[in-house]
Amino acid sequence: MPRYTVHIRDEWLTVPCRDPTYTVQWLGIEALKRYTKNKPDNGGIASVKDVNFVARRCQGQGLLDADDTIEDVLEDNDFVELVIDGDTMSPDFIPSQPGPSHLTTTYREPESYLFLDGNSLTSTDLVNLGRGRYKIKLTQEAESKVMQSRELLDKIVKENRVVYGITTGFGKFARTVIPISKLKELQENLVRSHSAGVGSPLSPDRTRMLLALRINVLAKGYSGVSLDTLHKMIEAFNASCLSFVPEKGTVGASGDLAPLSHLALGLMGEGKMWSPKSGWADAKYVLEAHGLKPVSLKPKEGLALINGTQMITSLGAEAVERAQAIARQADIVAALTLEVLKGTTKAFDSEIHELRPHPGQIEVALRFRSLLDSDHHPSEIAESHRFCDRVQDAYTMRCCPQVHGVVNDTINFAKNIINTEINSATDNPMVFSERGETISGGNFHGEYPAKALDYLAIGVHELASISERRIERLCNPSLSELPAFLVNEGGLNSGFMIAHCTAAALVSENKVLCHPSSVDSLSTSAATEDHVSMGGWAARKALRVVEHVEQVLSIELLAACQGIEFLRPLRTTTPLEKVYDLVRTVVRPWIKDRFMSPDIEAVHRLLLDQKVWSVAAPYIEKYRVEHIPESRPTSPTAFSLDSPTSPRKRVRLE
Repeated sequence: MPRYTVHIRDEWLTVPCRDPTYTVQWLGIEALKRYTKNKPDNGGIASVKDVNFVARRCQGQGLLDADDTIEDVLEDNDFVELVIDGDTMSPDFIPSQPGPSHLTTTYREPESYLFLDGNSLTSTDLVNLGRGRYKIKLTQEAESKVMQSRELLDKIVKENRVVYGITTGFGKFARTVIPISKLKELQENLVRSHSAGVGSPLSPDRTRMLLALRINVLAKGYSGVSLDTLHKMIEAFNASCLSFVPEKGTVGASGDLAPLSHLALGLMGEGKMWSPKSGWADAKYVLEAHGLKPVSLKPKEGLALINGTQMITSLGAEAVERAQAIARQADIVAALTLEVLKGTTKAFDSEIHELRPHPGQIEVALRFRSLLDSDHHPSEIAESHRFCDRVQDAYTMRCCPQVHGVVNDTINFAKNIINTEINSATDNPMVFSERGETISGGNFHGEYPAKALDYLAIGVHELASISERRIERLCNPSLSELPAFLVNEGGLNSGFMIAHCTAAALVSENKVLCHPSSVDSLSTSAATEDHVSMGGWAARKALRVVEHVEQVLSIELLAACQGIEFLRPLRTTTPLEKVYDLVRTVVRPWIKDRFMSPDIEAVHRLLLDQKVWSVAAPYIEKYRVEHIPESRPTSPTAFSLDSPTSPRKRVRLE
C-alpha cells in the first residue's frame, strides 16, 4: 500500500493510501485528521473540513493542485508539506545553497561504483563523488582491517580497560571513567553536544564529499568503527541521504568536531537530513523513506565519526580542483587578450625560461607559444603589426609565465598536501590491531591543510589580480587602440565600464580573504585544546577566492572576445578562434548596451565546465609533442582533462 509523509507545522505524519486515485485534497484532510488527533486542543483547528491549506512536494517545493490525483503527482514514500491558511512557511525548508544546486537540479542515481580502501582516493575522485557520479563500495582488504580494529576495541571494553574516548569522557573529562552500562549513551551524548555549528548548511554535493571522505578515512581500519556502522554510512551515501551540516563552527582541532557531529547526528536519525527524493525533512523520516536504519553507536564510534579534518580537506579538495581548472584556462584567456592588444610573443621564447627553470613558468610559456605561434597557426592579427615599433609589452602580458607559473606550482603544492590528507588516519586515539593497543596522538590537528589552503588562496588570487589589469588595458582606449569600454557610440552606451568595476571589486575582496586564517589560534576546551588551526575558515575562504578568480577571468574572456569584433575581418590563431567560437555559442557580440550579468554567468559556466580548456588543449598537446619529443606531462597541473572515465591505477571502478 502506498504511503506518504506529510509535514504539518512541527510534526511529520505517515498517511497510508489504499487508492492512488484519491486526490491531494483527500491526502491533506487525512493528514490533518491525524494531526488534530494527537493534539489535546486539536491543534487549534475546530473542523478539519473547514481548513484551507496549500500542499507542495518537499522536493523542489512545487505546489500541488488539490484536485489532482495522488498517482499523477506523487510517488510512493513522497514527502509533502501542508501549509495551513494563516500559518507562515515552515522553517524546516532550509535552502542548501543560494542558487541552484547540482544535485537538486540534475541529480541522477549513479550506476558505477568507486571502491574505497583508505589509501587511494584523490581530490579528483572526491569531487566526482560529491557530484553524484559514483556510489561507494569497500575493498575486501579494507573490510578486513575494519573488523580487526573493531575486535580489539570490543576486547578492551570486555576487559574493562581505561582508554581515552572508549571508557572515559572527552577533553577536560578525559580522566572521568564511564560505566560500561553507559558507554552507548556516552557516544550519543558526544555527537549531540558537539552538534553546535551555525550558519547555512553545506550544499548537497559538499556534504556528499564530506561523508565520502569520512568513509574513506574510517576504511583505513585505525578508528575502531564497526563494519556494520560503516556499511550504514555507505548505504546513506549511496541513497544520497545527507545530514544538515552547518558550515561554521570548526576551529580545525580536534579536527572538524562540530560539522562532523552534525554529519553523524543525521546518520543517527536525529536532526535534519536532505535527499533528492525528500528535500529537507527530519532525519529519521528521510532514512525510513529510503529503507535505511539509523546508526546505533557502539563504544568509541561517536568519537570515530567526528574526530578528523574531513571538512577542511573535502572543501580543500574542491578548491584545488577548481583552482587547477581555472589556472590552465587563465593562460588561454590571457593569450587571447594579448592578441587583441597586439602584443608580442618574444617574451615566451623557450630559452628565456630555461634560464629560470621553475616548472610552472616553463609550462605556461609553452602554452602561450602553442596558442600564439604563427608558424603553426597563422594569425592575421599578429601579421598586421609585425613591423610595428613596439619593443616590449606591459608586465600583465609579458610576465604571464612568471606570474601564472608560480600559481600553477602553488596549486600543485597544495594539491599534494590535500591528497595526502585525504588518505590519512586523523582519529584519536588510533587503534593498532596488529600491536593490540590504542595510542593517543594529534593527527586530528588541521594545520597541514589549513596552511596549504591559505597558501592556495594567496597564490590563485594573483590570476585575478593580473587579469583585472588586462581588463583595464582592454577597456582603456589610450592603452588598447580600441573603442572606449569596447562599445560603439560611447556615451550612449557604457559597454564594459561596470564589468571592469565588478572585476576590481572582486579583486579587492580577495585581498582581504587572502589574509591567512591559520596564523590565528584560540585556546578551547578549558585549555586542553590550546592550539588550533582555524582550517575550516581557510577552506571556505579559499573556495570563495577561487570563485572570484573564475568570475574575473570570465569578464576578461568576454572583453577579449568583444575586442576581436573591432579587429575583424582579421583572424587570430586557430586555437584562439576556436575559443572565440565557443564563447559566441553562449554570448552574442556587444552591439549596444544590454543586461550583462547573464553573459558573465554564461562564460563562468564555460570555465567551470572546463570547455575553454577542452577546445584549446588538443593544440597545446600537439605543439608539445612536436617541440618536445617523447615529452610527457611532468605535473598534474592540467596537461590532461580529468574525466570520470579516466583510467585509475589505485582506485577501482565497477
